Amino acid sequence: MSPRVLTFTLVLTACGAAALAEGVRITEPPDGAILNRHDGTDVANGLRIVVKGHAGGAREVRVNGIAATVSGGEFQARMTLTKAETRITAEAGPARHSVLVLWDRDSYPRYRFSTDTNIWFLRDIARNQARYKSLFENPYLAFWLQMHRKYGTKVQFNIYYETDGFNLTQMPDKYKPEWRRNRDWMRLTFHARADKPDQPYIHATAEKIRGDYRLVTREIERFAGRELQSDITTVHWGETTREGARALHAEGIRAMPGYFLLADGKPNVSYYLDAEQVRYLMGRNYWKDTQEDLIFVKHNIIINTVPLEKIVPHLEKVVADPHQSELLELMIHEQYFYPDYVNYEADYRQRVERAIEFVTRKGYKPTLCYFPGKEKFSVKCTLQEKPE
Repeated sequence: MSPRVLTFTLVLTACGAAALAEGVRITEPPDGAILNRHDGTDVANGLRIVVKGHAGGAREVRVNGIAATVSGGEFQARMTLTKAETRITAEAGPARHSVLVLWDRDSYPRYRFSTDTNIWFLRDIARNQARYKSLFENPYLAFWLQMHRKYGTKVQFNIYYETDGFNLTQMPDKYKPEWRRNRDWMRLTFHARADKPDQPYIHATAEKIRGDYRLVTREIERFAGRELQSDITTVHWGETTREGARALHAEGIRAMPGYFLLADGKPNVSYYLDAEQVRYLMGRNYWKDTQEDLIFVKHNIIINTVPLEKIVPHLEKVVADPHQSELLELMIHEQYFYPDYVNYEADYRQRVERAIEFVTRKGYKPTLCYFPGKEKFSVKCTLQEKPE
């Protein structure tokens, strides 16, 4: 074989190997995965996990410098997470693929309770400000105080700016000291400007959602105090554009719960996420969009949609799945509490207590934040901060 032919053959071989290696890809864990003790093995210095992926035809793959086992076009390697965030890189010759994963280091079984579409209890307090000496003379808040005293439950109220004949500027600030005294178990945050129209932010501009967020947030600070605000919110109907989500992030929002469902293969109540991301969240507690610095958390139960006798069986299925059981997101809507509401649920209180009693019996602890150690009065609950 002539030198020229030999050189040509070597070039083809090298190019072919590179082309095959270009397919190297990490599949587990995906970018943005938030891992806890159920996703690996706790070791003295961290969380031991298995990284898996497609080898892309390569015979040798290294993961963060560690030689992976390659078989049948797939690779896997063991590594230990020691930091809150870790960049994992798979390399096969010149080809490489990286993902960023997070470690929920001090994870434990916990639940967060939020209520959506809130405004009527605030209207009642405003209308009765001359008579109510306490916030908790309002029947709705009185019920939540009862749950707090009995079970230690902590509650976030996602609120509107206005409803028929009332907006938050009419909410008196005379109860501000009482709001602050209860800041260890209560939070208030933006939900939407109003109940209608439906899906108000599914196509909304960043300017629209930012303006509505500021309307609500300004009034919360005025009548309740900044200490009551949260960096977690459920946007009405769980839908935003990516630009809208960025606007909320710029305002301080860091996490957004949602249903994360697929309807006819399309994301539903899933903000701006695509089908692949939603499919992952359908079987997980949480996931982070690392590009937008936003954490998404799956609602485990919408209590007003589950009959009383089915609440425990529903939650039993959730807690039986280790990938969904560590952080429970419980939610109910305000309006079903009221007898004059068209879809009033007479067993509203019983449904809520049934869910809380179940998670308490299972050893779950109430939290206002998603990650351990963030129960002080700061509005920030970021994963990166160390537990106190």
